[in-house]
Amino acid sequence: MQNPKIKIKNTEILSDNWYTLKKVTFSIEKRDGNKEIQSREAYDRGNGAVILLYNTNHKTIILTRQFRLPTYINGNPDGMLIEACAGLLDDNQPEECIKRETEEETGYKISEVKKIFEAYMSPGSVTEILHFFIAEYSNEMKINDGGGLEEEGENIEVLELSFEKALHLIDKGDIKDAKTIMLIQYLRLKSIL
Repeated sequence: MQNPKIKIKNTEILSDNWYTLKKVTFSIEKRDGNKEIQSREAYDRGNGAVILLYNTNHKTIILTRQFRLPTYINGNPDGMLIEACAGLLDDNQPEECIKRETEEETGYKISEVKKIFEAYMSPGSVTEILHFFIAEYSNEMKINDGGGLEEEGENIEVLELSFEKALHLIDKGDIKDAKTIMLIQYLRLKSIL
């Protein structure tokens, strides 16, 4: 159900290059009953899914490391970011998407995943909802080296880390990706590892 206190007046596409950047003008009724016209920009890149693979026997997790331009231009010296495996849904269901992305990026073929929650990651400017998953992995599930798809420009390093080392990397500031921190903390809060 749409909020009756908000009325979209105009939507202008500012960029439709990689994804879509829109400028939306709307009226909003404030708490005091007065109406105000505002404009905001919203970046629509679609929705996504993210997963943290964990191994209860070895107390390890699988993460990835790759170059992320936005972090580089915002002070990350080498632009490399440690993060959980993730991808955009495109026209797929979240579970189907994350299984495919897991195989492409990490080389692990998983059959069972558990959805734990959904979250807006940057609701002030990005429309994306991210579907969060966890799944247990074993060495037998490793079917290739991973690394992503070359045709998508992916150059992904696969990392297997002890859970304690991952927690330490968060404390040191070496893991700065929000979705990854959320998933690692989820495992910690639920005493999964």
